[in-house]
Amino acid sequence: MPVGSMNRKVSSTVLATRLRDAIGRLNRRLRQTRPLSELTQTQLSALTSLDLAGALTPRELAEAERVRPPTMTRIVAKLEERGLIGRSPHPTDGRQVILAATAAGRAVLAAHRRARDAWLAQRLAGLSADERDTVARAIEIIERMSR
Repeated sequence: MPVGSMNRKVSSTVLATRLRDAIGRLNRRLRQTRPLSELTQTQLSALTSLDLAGALTPRELAEAERVRPPTMTRIVAKLEERGLIGRSPHPTDGRQVILAATAAGRAVLAAHRRARDAWLAQRLAGLSADERDTVARAIEIIERMSR
């Protein structure tokens, strides 16, 4: 339903459903724009979590990604094999290791971000100035909602 024809008193539940669906579709399209590589979406997600956090133990990474530790062990092995993450000793617990993205891993993530940004910028360029202003206002609201 076009925004202009939408009833101004639409319920929060209806808005929540439409917003979730729209964000989900946009997110799927953005994932599809990623450069072709041997990395799975799950591996990219784990690498992104490490990049954002700086460094995590394997268990912390598994929790952040909401996967079981054995699954994360396989993901970490693939990322290490490609030189995208590295291990270092835990500073206080000799039984643990710390995982962090390497320079190569950060470069892969940057390439993926550039591809997504380019696709999204192209789509935004196709909008009218008023529509881009509306998107800018929506971004401010969504950022506020996500705090």
